[in-house]
Amino acid sequence: MSDSPAPSSNSDPGSISAVDQTGGRSRRSTDGSQTLLSESRHWRDVFWLGIFVIHLIGLGFLLSVLGLNRFKKTDRFNISRYTNQKVETKGELTEDYWPIYAVAGGVGALLGWMWLLLLGSPANQMLKISVHILTTYLAVISVLCFWCDQFFWGVAFAIAAALQFLYVISVIDRLSFTMLVLQKAVKMVWSLPEVKRVAYVFMAVMLLWMGIWSFGTAGVVASDMDDGGRWWLLLVLSVSLFWTGAVLCNTVHVIVSGMVFLVLIHDGRDSVSMPHNPLVKSLRYAVTTSLGSICYGSLFTAAIRTLRWEIRGIRSKIGNNECLLCCVDFLFHLVETLVRFFNKYAYVQIAVYGKGFNRSARDAWELFQSTGVEALVAYDCSGAVLLMGTIVGGLITGTCAGAWTYTKWHDRVVMVGSTAMLMGMVLVGLAMVVVESAVTSIYICYAEDPLLIHRWDAEFFNQMSETLHQRLQYRSARAREVLTNNRFDSHTQESLSV
Repeated sequence: MSDSPAPSSNSDPGSISAVDQTGGRSRRSTDGSQTLLSESRHWRDVFWLGIFVIHLIGLGFLLSVLGLNRFKKTDRFNISRYTNQKVETKGELTEDYWPIYAVAGGVGALLGWMWLLLLGSPANQMLKISVHILTTYLAVISVLCFWCDQFFWGVAFAIAAALQFLYVISVIDRLSFTMLVLQKAVKMVWSLPEVKRVAYVFMAVMLLWMGIWSFGTAGVVASDMDDGGRWWLLLVLSVSLFWTGAVLCNTVHVIVSGMVFLVLIHDGRDSVSMPHNPLVKSLRYAVTTSLGSICYGSLFTAAIRTLRWEIRGIRSKIGNNECLLCCVDFLFHLVETLVRFFNKYAYVQIAVYGKGFNRSARDAWELFQSTGVEALVAYDCSGAVLLMGTIVGGLITGTCAGAWTYTKWHDRVVMVGSTAMLMGMVLVGLAMVVVESAVTSIYICYAEDPLLIHRWDAEFFNQMSETLHQRLQYRSARAREVLTNNRFDSHTQESLSV
C-alpha cells in the first residue's frame, strides 16, 4: 500500500476523491471475492428462468413441426389449411433452404473463432476497421436492395447507414479513449485463455440450437403462406433466437466477469492467494442460481443500450436548437431512468454477489454515480464499437447466404439473408462478449477500489483518472453554463415585465 499516495498526487480531483475512498471500498472488494467463492447462493429471478425454459421447449416443438411439414414432402401435416394460402404452391421443401442456413452458421462460427484466435493487436485493428467500414457496407447493401427491387429494405439500410455515419461523427473524439480501454480489456482476456475456451463451448451450444432453429425457419421460408404470414412468423422466430443468443452471451459475460474480478482482486491469476478452480465455480453459478437473472436482463438490456447510444450521439451534436434539444432531453432522461434498472454492469454484480438483476443494475449504477465514474462510463463507446464489429460479422454472414439464395430464388433473398444475418450476429457476439465482460469488470473494479486498477496497470490507471477529471470538469462547466443562461433569461423576462 506504500504506492497509493503516488497516483493520487499525480491525478485529478475526480480520481483523488475515488482513491480517498479506497479504504472504505477495499472491504467491499474482499467481500466480493468471498461471495463469489461461497458455496451457497440463493436462486434469483426464478420466474424468468421458468419462462425461458418453457419458451425453449415450446419453440423447439414448433420448429420441429414447421421443418418436418416441408421435409421431403410438401405440407406433410396439412398446415396450409390454417394459413389462408394466397400464393401458388411452388413445391419448395425444407431441405432446399436448410443448407443455406448451415453455411450461414458455418460462416458466423468461423468469424467468431477467427476473432478469438486473433485476440490481441490484430483484434484492435479489426475493431478500428469495423467502425469505419460499417457505414460503407450498409450503403452498398442498400444499393443492392434497390437493384433487386426491394425498395423497403433499400430505404431501411440507407437510413441505417446514415444513422451509423452520424453516430461515428458524433463520437469521433471519444474513439481514442475507447480504443485504449478495449486494448487493456483484450490484454486482460489474453492472459486468461480459459475464458476463450468457454466462449468456444458456448458457440458450439449455440450452433446446435441454430441447427433446430434453422430447420424450422427453412420450413417457414419454403411454406405456402403469403409473404406477410411468413414475415410475421419469421419475426417471432427471430425474437426468440435473439433472446436465446443474448442469454448465452450474457452467461459468458457473467463467467468472464467473475474471473476478471478475481484476477484484479488477487493481483494476477498466478498469485498464491488466487483460489483453486475459480472458473468452474463461476460457471456453476452462471448456469444455476444466476441463470434466471441472466434470462431476465437479456430481454431488455441490449435494446435499451442501443437506444441510449443513439440518443447520446444526437444530443451531443444538436447545438442551440432549443425545441429539438427539449425533445431529445425528454427521451434522454427516460432512457437514463431505464438504464438504472437495465444495464450491462449488472452482470458483474450478479457474478460477484449473486444478486437479482434489477438490484444488481441499480447497485452498479448508484456505485458509478456516487464515485463520479458514471461520467467516464458515459464517455466510453467500447460497447458500441464491439456492436459494430458484431453487425459487420452479421452482414458478412447475411451476404453469403443472400448471394447463394439469389442464384436460385430471387424473391427469397432478403428473407433468407436477414435471418442469416441474425445468426451471424449472435455467433460473432458470443466471441465479442469476452472483451465486453473485461471492460465492464474494469469499470466496476475502478469504482469500487481504484487501487485494484493501479496495481494491475499503473499507466492505464493514470490515463483513466486523467480522462475522468476532464469529463467531470466538462460537466461542471456545462452545468454552470446552463445555470447562467437560465439566470440571464429570468433577468431578461423581469426587465421586460417592468
